[in-house]
Amino acid sequence: MIDWSGYIGLILQGALVTIELTLMGSALALVMAFVAGLGRLSRFAAVRALATVYIEFFRGTSIFVQLFWVYFVLPFAGITLTPLQAGVLALGLNVGAYGAEVVRGAVQAIGREQHEACVALNLGRFQRMRHVILPQALPLMLPTFGNNAIELLKGTAVVSLISLTDMTFQAQVVRAQTGSTLIPFATILVLYFVMALAISTGVRWLERRARRGLDGVRA
Repeated sequence: MIDWSGYIGLILQGALVTIELTLMGSALALVMAFVAGLGRLSRFAAVRALATVYIEFFRGTSIFVQLFWVYFVLPFAGITLTPLQAGVLALGLNVGAYGAEVVRGAVQAIGREQHEACVALNLGRFQRMRHVILPQALPLMLPTFGNNAIELLKGTAVVSLISLTDMTFQAQVVRAQTGSTLIPFATILVLYFVMALAISTGVRWLERRARRGLDGVRA
């Protein structure tokens, strides 16, 4: 008989790594989404071009290749990262590129009359964006941001390829040691679902908060 308690504990340790990777990767993705998304709307052609190159490159190449470049190729340039750092960087940059288009689309969806009202009030560009445009655009962004966060969560499984001990890696270890495939992979299936459900619930709560005070505002 196999004592599964120790093996399940190993997978749960991996789940903590997956959560850590998801949180840090999502934070980086969020920053990159706003930087690149607003960069696409910049008055300066160089900024727009730089943002576009970033978005198209990371959307147009495989996350596997990006991860391998960050972990295996950057050391040749003198930049050595731990598996966790490489995973966060690759996932954050990849998902941030998709999020950037969400930011750009949401900002452009705000009605022209809102921009004209800002001009009438003599608000500067930063004041317009901070106090008028982004508060109305945020509720439009959140559903897709939630989807992106869930995709990032599921994408964390690729870091097992660089020996980061996330729960997918640990499930493979358990399968190799016990010969059982069903129990370890059924366990991580449930864990991924629970984590994704937590993200969905959190995003729906944020949506309700973001929409408070916007009733009747014409976007």
